[in-house]
Amino acid sequence: MKTYHCFFEQSGRFKNEFRSLGFEAWDYDIQNEFNETDIVIDLFKEIEKAYANQLSVFDDIKQEDTIIAFFPCTRFEDQVQMHFRGTAFQMRKYTNEQKLEIDLKLHKELSKFYEIITKLAIVCLRRKIPLIIENPYSTTHYLTKYWAIPSTFVDKDRTARGDYYEKPTQYWFIGLKPSYNMILEAYTWNKKKNIIHTHSKTERSLISKEYANRFIREFILSKEELEKCQKCQI
Repeated sequence: MKTYHCFFEQSGRFKNEFRSLGFEAWDYDIQNEFNETDIVIDLFKEIEKAYANQLSVFDDIKQEDTIIAFFPCTRFEDQVQMHFRGTAFQMRKYTNEQKLEIDLKLHKELSKFYEIITKLAIVCLRRKIPLIIENPYSTTHYLTKYWAIPSTFVDKDRTARGDYYEKPTQYWFIGLKPSYNMILEAYTWNKKKNIIHTHSKTERSLISKEYANRFIREFILSKEELEKCQKCQI
């Protein structure tokens, strides 16, 4: 039986929607903030082990399964560039030496994140495991500029599919293609929130269940899977 493996921070939301549609799904993350993570595990370490051909969580994932990875974006986004340049508001009184020390720390973290996401893609390519990666989109986003695989498509306005935030998001489909299913039903609208006025990191990253459900049916499920889950709802 095909299983959907949901990695990192938003994994629980998508896992629940896969299950609501009748499919087997599990979520994995080092955190368990909402007390519902199925497999609490350090995915960075597991990716490193799999890349080195050591025993890892990837050994239990089959080629007919699919991984959906909501990879941490804190060092790839536009905002971090202000910290590199030393122009962030909280750095206005820093000396040049302090700013350069921060540059060294940020660059080390950026390098680590870049290595891990690249190794994740390599592991899935080697093992022929279909992989979907989600990350924010902008023309200056680090992966937009400096990754060998271009994103498959960009969702420029997530509120059009029922999410809280407009927040342009890009998706990589590696080893599979988006289904582009036609969903002939009215959108379920949530009240739109302004991300500028949202200070909680957790809240800023949340994806609504309506968006997750529609995204799964529109882009991830095959036509046969979509027909199956529609029959189950009749």
